[in-house]
Amino acid sequence: MPNLTDLSLEKIIQGKKLSVYFQPIIENNAPVIFGYEALIRGPINTAFYSPLSLFKAASEQGRLVALELLCRELSIVQFKKLNLPGKLFLNASPETLFQPNFRSGRTLAMLQKIGLDPRRVVIELTEHSPLENYEVVREALKHYKTMGFEIAMDDLGAGYSGLRMWYELRPDYVKIDRHFIHNIHNDKVKQQFVHSIKNIAKELNCKVIAEGVETAAEFKFIEKMNLPLYQGYYIAHPALLPARRIKNDIFSATRLTKKSSNKLISSETVGALLQHVDVINLATTVESSASLFNKNPQLESIPVIDGKKAVGLLRRNSLTKLFFSQYGRELSGKNSIGSLVDRHVLFLESDLPIEQASGLISEQVEKQKALEFIITRNGQYQGIGSIIDLLKIITDLQINNARYANPLTLLPGNVPINKKLDQHLQQQSVFTVCYLDLDNFKPYNDYYGYEKGDQIITGLADILRETVTNRDDFIGHIGGDDFILILSTDNWQQQCDSILEKFSEWVRHRYRPEDQMMGGISGVDRAGEKQFYPLLSLSIGSVCLPPPVCKCSQEIAVLASHAKSMAKKTRGNSLFIYDSREINDYSQKQRLNTGVC
Repeated sequence: MPNLTDLSLEKIIQGKKLSVYFQPIIENNAPVIFGYEALIRGPINTAFYSPLSLFKAASEQGRLVALELLCRELSIVQFKKLNLPGKLFLNASPETLFQPNFRSGRTLAMLQKIGLDPRRVVIELTEHSPLENYEVVREALKHYKTMGFEIAMDDLGAGYSGLRMWYELRPDYVKIDRHFIHNIHNDKVKQQFVHSIKNIAKELNCKVIAEGVETAAEFKFIEKMNLPLYQGYYIAHPALLPARRIKNDIFSATRLTKKSSNKLISSETVGALLQHVDVINLATTVESSASLFNKNPQLESIPVIDGKKAVGLLRRNSLTKLFFSQYGRELSGKNSIGSLVDRHVLFLESDLPIEQASGLISEQVEKQKALEFIITRNGQYQGIGSIIDLLKIITDLQINNARYANPLTLLPGNVPINKKLDQHLQQQSVFTVCYLDLDNFKPYNDYYGYEKGDQIITGLADILRETVTNRDDFIGHIGGDDFILILSTDNWQQQCDSILEKFSEWVRHRYRPEDQMMGGISGVDRAGEKQFYPLLSLSIGSVCLPPPVCKCSQEIAVLASHAKSMAKKTRGNSLFIYDSREINDYSQKQRLNTGVC
C-alpha cells in the first residue's frame, strides 16, 4: 500500500497521478449515448482516491484551481484518445472563479491543442459551498458560451441554493439530484417534484438529466415521464474504458420499435444542399440587424459568425419580441446581437453523408420545428441547408430503399448492399464485412414448415438489429438465410460473438421439448437417406478490409463467400476471421482467375 506521508497532494498534481473514469449519459428518444461525464479518482488505496477527499484537501491548501485544471486536461486528452462519441461533461466548481490564480481561456486552449470542438464540451457546475456572487459566475459562464461551450448544473435539489442558482445562471442542462430519483416509482412527492422540474426546464429551454438511476423500476418510471436524458449505475458504471453503446434490453419494447429498421443509402453528402447566404458578425448591433431584416422581408433568419466560425442564427422573431417589449429598442439598439443568437441550431459538416444527417434532422425538427441548419467545414461557416430540401432527398431514398428491401425482413437487399460497399471503397475507409449463413436450415424448414422457417429468418434479423446499432454500421439481407454486415466500428468481433451467443440461446426455444432433449431432428437428405440434423447454428465469415485490398464490390463478395464457407467447416456456431496476410494473396489470385473488376 502506498505511503500516504510520501504521497502529498502536491506530488499528485505535479506527477498527474489521477485516473479519469467516464460514465455515459443516454438519450430518451433513441437508445444512443448522448455524452459522458468525466469523473476523477486519485491514486488507488490512498486517502485521496475519493474525489471528495481530494478536492477538500485542494481547497484547504489553496490548490483548487491547479487541481481542476489538471482534471480538465486529463479528461479532455483521454476523451479524445478513446475517440468517444457525443459530448464531454467536465466538472467545475464555481469557487474557482473567485481564486486569485484563476485565468480564463485555458480550457479552450487545451481543446484547440488536441483538436476537440468546444461545442462538444459541457461545463458542469458542482456546488460544494454557498454561492453568493452570482454576477461573477454569470459573466464567467457567458464567456464560456461565447466560445461555444454549453453549461450544466449538477445536483439540483441537493445544494445550498439550487433553484436560485438555476434561475440566475440559466444553464443548458440541469441534473436532478439522485435523492429524487431513488425509489421514485413508489414516492408521489418525488414524482411531483420531478414533474415540476421538467415543466420549469421546458420554459427555460433547458434539458433535464435524471442522475443516479440505479434500478430497472426507476428507469422504466422516468422513461414514461419522458425526461430527455438519463445517467446512473443501471445504465452503466463509470469506467476507464466505457461502453460505446447501450444494450437495447434496458429499454421498453415500445421504444425499440421506434428505431428505423432500414438504413438509407446515398452517395450524396450534406454539401449538396448548401445555399450561400450572407452572414453577420457576432459584434453586429441589434439596430443594424433590424435594418437588414427590414431591407430583406423574405429573410426569417441570418447566420451569425465569429471570425470564420459558425455561431448560430439570428431569428427575425427574436428581434420582433425585443422591439415590442417596453423600451426594448431604446435600451438594446446599440448592443451586440450576442444574447439574441440562437445557438441551439444544428451544425452539420459538409462531408456528412445524407443518411446520417437524416436522423439528426428528424430530431431537430421534432424539438425546435426548425426549417434550416448550418453547414460547416471543419467548424467554419459554409452556408445553410434547407430541411425541406433534405426531406425531399430522404423521401426519394426511402422509396428506393423499399423497392430493394427484402419483403420478409424489410432489410436492404443486394442493390443497397453493393452500393454501401462501393461507398466504403470510394472513401478508402477500413471496414469489416461479415457473411452470415444458417446451418441446417433446410431440414428445419422441411420438418417444422415454412411458417416456422420464416420465424427463424425474422428472428435472426431482429437479433442483428438489436446488436448492430451504430449509425455507420449496415445490415443487409442477401436472400434466404444469408445476411451480411458491413461494420465500421473497432469492436466488430465482440458484436459477432454477441450475435452467436444470442442466437444460440434464442434458437433452442424454436424446437419442441423432445427435439431439444435430442439436440436436433431427424430428416431425409437429398439422396433419400435418413439423417440426424443438430440444432440450428450460425456461421459467420468475416473479412477486415483495409484499403486498397479490393477494387469493387464483386471482389468483396468473393472474399466474404470464401470466409463463410470456411466458417461452415466448423460444427455449430462459429466465427471465421480471415487472416489479414492471406486476404491480399487470395484477392489477387481470384482477380487473375476470374477477371472480376
